[in-house]
Formats: sequence, C-alpha cells, structure tokens
Amino acid sequence: MKLFNQDLPQGASSMSYAGLLERLEILRSTLRWASRLDRPDIEKLLRQANAVRDEVMQLSHTERFIQAVGSQAAPEPIPGERRQALLARSFVFEGTFGDNPRLLDALEIAEKAAPTDLPVLVDGESGTGKELMAKVIHANGARADKAYISVNCGAIPESLIESELFGHKRGAFTGAATDRKGKFESAHKGTIFLDEIGELPLQGQVKLLRVLQSHEIQRVGSDETIAVDARIVAATNKNLRQLIELGQFREDLFYRLSVIHVTLPPLRERKDEIPLLLAYYGDEAAEALKRRPVALTPVLRAFLLDYTYPGNIRELRNLMYRLACLAGDTADIAHLPEDIRPVAPARIETAAPDPPASLAEAKRAASDDAERACLERGLKDVGGTVAELARRWDMNRSHLQILLKKHGLHSKDFRRH
Repeated sequence: MKLFNQDLPQGASSMSYAGLLERLEILRSTLRWASRLDRPDIEKLLRQANAVRDEVMQLSHTERFIQAVGSQAAPEPIPGERRQALLARSFVFEGTFGDNPRLLDALEIAEKAAPTDLPVLVDGESGTGKELMAKVIHANGARADKAYISVNCGAIPESLIESELFGHKRGAFTGAATDRKGKFESAHKGTIFLDEIGELPLQGQVKLLRVLQSHEIQRVGSDETIAVDARIVAATNKNLRQLIELGQFREDLFYRLSVIHVTLPPLRERKDEIPLLLAYYGDEAAEALKRRPVALTPVLRAFLLDYTYPGNIRELRNLMYRLACLAGDTADIAHLPEDIRPVAPARIETAAPDPPASLAEAKRAASDDAERACLERGLKDVGGTVAELARRWDMNRSHLQILLKKHGLHSKDFRRH
C-alpha cells in the first residue's frame, strides 16, 4: 500500500514504506564500503541514514504499513470481500482464516513484505500461528524455492548458541570432531526463522546484530569470514520493549529485526474463525488418523464456539485431534480434558424450611424467593455473563454481584454447555 501525502509537490510520486526502507538499506551498505570518503564523513552520513530510518519505522508502526491517508473515507467492505481479494491475488496460505480486520491487516503486511528482503518481526500470544506466518512470508517471496531454516532460540543451551547459528571448525571445542555449518550458512539465499527471539541470551544477541550489520559470519574457532544472504524472520510471544527496559534485550537489535512488525491477534478476538478452524482441523485429524471426521454434539459445539482458547489456534487444533482419537462417530463434552470441561450445576437436597414466625417474615421470604428466581432466570438467559445481564437490566454491575452473593448464586453455574 502507499502512504499518500496531499502536500506532495506537483509531479512527485508517493513511495511505499518497503521501497523507502530498502533504499535506505542500500544507502547504508554503499556508504559503509565507500573508499573515497573520510571515515568521519561516512559516520556522519550513517547517523543521518539511521535517523531517517528510525523515523520511517515509527511511521510504519503508526500507519500499520498498509493503511493509507486518503481524502475520502473508504466504503464499508462487503463481508468476505477483503479475504477473497487477498486469495485472488495468488496469496499462498496453508490453512483457513476469516474476516477479522486485525488478522487481515497482518496478512496484507506479510503479502507486501514477502517480496522484499527486509527483516520481519512477528509477535503474538503462544499458539496464534507465528511460525505459520513466517512460512507465509517465505512462500510468497522470491526465495520460496530456497531453504527455509527454523531455529528455536529458547531450546539451545547458551554455550552452544554461537556454534548452532554460525557453525564451528574442527577442534574448536571438546566434541567438535568435524567442521560443521551453522543455521545461517544452511539458510544462505533462503529464509531463517528465529523463533522465541526473546529467549536469546545477550551474548547471542550481540553476535546476531553483527550478522545483520555485515551479512557475514565466522565459524567458532575460525578467523575466516563467510558471506551469508539469508532473509530473517523472527518471532516472540514476549513484549520485547519491556525486555529492553529490563536490560534483557538489545534495543538496537529490536530496531534491526522489526523493520516490518506484524502482530497476530489471539483467537478470542477472532471468533468468526472458530467454525472454520473446527472444520479444517477436524478434517485434518480424520485424515491423519485414517477415519471419518468426528461429529460434534450440539452441546459440545456450543462449548467449542464459546471457549476462550488460552492456547489459541494450537489448543483448538490439539482439541480436535483429541476428539477425533477418543470419540467414535460423535464427540461430546465427556471427551474434553477434565480441566476445561464445564461443570453442571450441583443439585443440593435441603430439608423443608420451618414456616415463617410472622406475616412480615413471610412477606420478606417471599420477596427473597422472587428475587432469587428472577436472578436465576436472568443468568440462564445470558449464559452466566454478569456484564450482559447488568446491561440488559440497566443496573450497576457491582450491585448485581452483591445480589448474586446474597443468594449464593455463581455465574459459572449458568454457562451454556
């Protein structure tokens, strides 16, 4: 998408963020190796290029890379039109997705960023599909037929980080019996995916920053430099800005990695996708287990559509595989894991109460019974959602909570199963 400026001089054309950033990177590389300029002049120009680059990055975060500033408001899109347009442009995506605006924003950022070699940082909660997004960027780019190398930065011992990423020479350390290529060499001309980048130790961050700056590596135990050309896509479920404030992540590395920044929304904010994902992973599980797709009872389906999925898409996928494995033709609530299975309201047998001692007490008891019955009926109507009941009755939520506590009622006992 373009960023339009109504104040542009006549004849001037607007420039995309990706194009501008790419030109700045070329400028930086050219100046770095310039031979006809004095070093102070080169450093001055590099500082200027860095300042412009940081300013553009801030704009890209504000505008979300794909939103344009126009003189007229865009018409209201037809449901599904934006998604279909994305797929119609030969967008490569393995899976399914709905019409959530934030997700479509992220996918369109990926579509625009994929043909470039700019670094991409993908963040979002665990299970939102960050690695899938990295593969989408690779599959839609010019390196799609080259290597895609995935590295889990949180799973590598700190002592082996450098060897794992950059390789080592024979005899570099105990156990190094042969020369070994690192992940960056293996990803040469392709894409390297650095998952859980927030777990990378500070020493490893320094080494990675050097690679981003020079596009060269050194194997452990070697003085020889090796040129590498690998597209970098990094992912994290942590807030890297908070880690920067805590001194656990380098700020300069963050800005290097987040030239293009993509945020994936959690599944609880993408409710329209849940029916699509249930069908998609139901079919996938059936194919993997060599059986017919499992049917869902109305009660179970209602639960799966309303569940918040703290583990996001990964949790939904695992649930569908579990149901396909444990159930026969039809899955029910009983096939869910016990820790998320809804609990039916307990029936408590009580002895008949003593008759009221006075007419006033009888009236008060009758009023309390009517109040309780009204609360129970209201909670059933809204499926146990206190906020919705307070809205319907136009009353303060805290006052409603007091009434529920007075009658010993718990909203969770009225959730739809």
